[in-house]
Amino acid sequence: MSDTAAVTIADLATPADAEAFRVLNEAWITRFFALEDEDRKYLGDPVGRIVEPGGVVLVARLTDGTVVGCVGLAPVAPGVFELVKMAVATDHQGHGTGRRLIETAIDRARSLGARRVVLESNSGLASAVHLYETTGFRHLGPDEVEPSPYARADVHMALDLG
Repeated sequence: MSDTAAVTIADLATPADAEAFRVLNEAWITRFFALEDEDRKYLGDPVGRIVEPGGVVLVARLTDGTVVGCVGLAPVAPGVFELVKMAVATDHQGHGTGRRLIETAIDRARSLGARRVVLESNSGLASAVHLYETTGFRHLGPDEVEPSPYARADVHMALDLG
């Protein structure tokens, strides 16, 4: 059990952070789905795929340095970022870490000049979809959905930052 006050959120900074990003995401993806080629691209090179193009990877860290959560914010179009590869370690779920990661990512998107944040998820991940809804994301209509590289993506959401 974790107390979110003991969790700090910071930018991915070390190869160990990148490894934690990969391990945390592979754990949840393989628990519910199969890893896809697009997953492997992001998880194998978060700096090259997310950070260097102008995005950010955030990690949630315990006071002992252990990374227990992560999320990426990848630029996809001028003024638009995609919330990608969000994961929280199973034993740290339900304590607000995911919400803090999303809120920090939204704040960072604003500071990067974003007007919109989009995401893809899966309807079977009800708690994740609910978390996105309660942080202000809305479901996109069929006419607003861009083609996805993920077979599992059947939920498409956006948050307009105005």
